[in-house]
Amino acid sequence: MTKYLFFSIFFLTITIAVQAQRNPPGNVVITSTKGETRVQKGENGELHVNVSPVDVRELKKRGSVRYSDFGAVGNGKTDDIDAIAAAHAFANEHDLPVKADNGATYYIGGKQLSAVIRTNTDFGTAAFIIDDTDVQNRHTPVFMVSSGMQPFKPEGISSLKKNQDKIDLSLPGTCLVTVTNSHVRRYIRFGLNQNNGSPQTDIFVVDKNGNVDMDAPVIWDFDRITEITALPMDDTTLKITGGRFTTIANQADSRYTYYSRNIAIRRSNVVVDGLEHHVTGEGDHGAPYGGFINIRDCSHVTVKNTILTGHKTYHTIGSAGKPVPMGSYDISVNRALNVSFVNCSQTNSIDDRIYWGIMGSNYCKNLLYDNCTFSRFDAHMGVANATIRNSTLGHMGINAIGTGTFTVENCTVRGRSLINLRRDYGSTWEGEFIIRNCVFVPSGGKPVSASLISGFNSGQHDFGYTCYMPERITIENLHIDDSNHPENYQGPAVFANFNRQMTDDSYHEKFPYIKTREVILINVTIASNKKLRISDNPFMFKNVKIVTK
Repeated sequence: MTKYLFFSIFFLTITIAVQAQRNPPGNVVITSTKGETRVQKGENGELHVNVSPVDVRELKKRGSVRYSDFGAVGNGKTDDIDAIAAAHAFANEHDLPVKADNGATYYIGGKQLSAVIRTNTDFGTAAFIIDDTDVQNRHTPVFMVSSGMQPFKPEGISSLKKNQDKIDLSLPGTCLVTVTNSHVRRYIRFGLNQNNGSPQTDIFVVDKNGNVDMDAPVIWDFDRITEITALPMDDTTLKITGGRFTTIANQADSRYTYYSRNIAIRRSNVVVDGLEHHVTGEGDHGAPYGGFINIRDCSHVTVKNTILTGHKTYHTIGSAGKPVPMGSYDISVNRALNVSFVNCSQTNSIDDRIYWGIMGSNYCKNLLYDNCTFSRFDAHMGVANATIRNSTLGHMGINAIGTGTFTVENCTVRGRSLINLRRDYGSTWEGEFIIRNCVFVPSGGKPVSASLISGFNSGQHDFGYTCYMPERITIENLHIDDSNHPENYQGPAVFANFNRQMTDDSYHEKFPYIKTREVILINVTIASNKKLRISDNPFMFKNVKIVTK
């Protein structure tokens, strides 16, 4: 029997058995007995897959598995999820790659069943229709990319320090380590979606000798550790290629009941290449989506040459009792390290405000966009180090809070500001910004008063951490295309008005907001021929050193 892999409560545990002498608590049971190859439901809802010894030998001799081997019809009408899940279960058991049948169209209804991917998978030119109009469990991913490794709880570690480079651990190999201190709350959200924050958590890579990968360091002091988990990382790269997926959107009420009918990646060292995802059937209401590409609890994942789709924005009543737009994503990255999107784009216009920004992330480190055309980059509950290069960002632009270095180079940004520091999490960035060789088109060319760095912090809210503005901001070879500007336009500002009430020394910040120390400007050109100003609120930034070269 294969090892179990622990997932969070939102996902299924898939168990594969070699023999059916006992009935494991899972979804797929593999047997190889005399008789025909067949896939059928068991009494307890599990999927029973019997593969005849002759077919086992033939499939192993061929060296790959196809969905049609397990009864997939591929006509776009018959629900093929049982056959798809069975094919992957068998492939996982025998370490065989999976290939979709070229030209097939697989219909996937709302059944509560995931196909677990642990071997290379080539979706090829096949199409997949995912029907979300009648779903048994909205948390059930269609495909779960998982590791066969088993997590464990290391013992003897009771505390950690920020940037600690060595931990007194002896591990079986390189592991992804997650730690939590439930007695400390961070990211205490402000605004219409206000909340009481989340337990302090961190994720990092540790080698077998206890050395922390300092490219993604520990970002908090942990005076106490209430939970720690280590997951050994797969050494080999798992590849998923091709496939044209279409989601028929749900018709649920517009509430924060996120749908996760997606490709969930829970394994390190994965490459997704050449995939397409489209969305159809969105009406005047619906529940939001938690990312068709949903990456969590892993490291070194690359999505490349992939086309995705922004979701329509629906509204609901937020936690403050007022209407709010709901974030709905085709990309979601959470508690993940070293995640790259390379040569990717979206099907709908990056400037169309009907659609929510395509990406959201939390608790990540080392995120990369390279040669992407997307409506949005977003880091909600923090990113440590991020790079956007050779890319175009649309109406929702670049939004982030976090630490380390944020580099934007060779990009066109069409958002309200060049970089927006999220106000709901304190507009904090403990580190520096480097902006090189970019074009900023404020609000996609609409007549607005432009500012490069935007955000808000009144100094009156406890976010669970000290809030910082970037200590140093370097802007080199930036062109501001503000040619279409409003009347009485005073010219672009480096900083937006982060606090309209802070106009003299009488203002008291209960939770001090640490301001930028230095801004370095090198070759900044402005289409309107107006001068670049510090801010509409010069008092707030009176101590910022502006260096022009």
